[in-house]
Amino acid sequence: MEFTNTQSYAKVVENGTQAVQEVQNLRQSGYDNDRIYVLAHDSDKTSRIVDASDANNVGIKEEGVFDAFANLFRSRGDELRAKIVSLGFTEAEAGFYEKQLDLGKVLVIAKKD
Repeated sequence: MEFTNTQSYAKVVENGTQAVQEVQNLRQSGYDNDRIYVLAHDSDKTSRIVDASDANNVGIKEEGVFDAFANLFRSRGDELRAKIVSLGFTEAEAGFYEKQLDLGKVLVIAKKD
């Protein structure tokens, strides 16, 4: 599933291999590498895909200090939804994407300039 709003583009893919391919497609489409992010439900899986694709983790720069600190005390689902919202999506969209991550899928997001 693909979704584009005024701030960001997102695509849910089945696995890390597809995520790496989607990151490459986004680069070729003109997205700045510093604005491409990958999320998976498992943080280790996220890190492996980020390393393989040379994409980015959602961090303090995107979330802000308060949300990044709050994530230390949130469940993984709440943390993922907060990260997705910080990239320009609504709470409802974040809830949808987090459910896809629960199913083992991977989310690739590219922020627009």
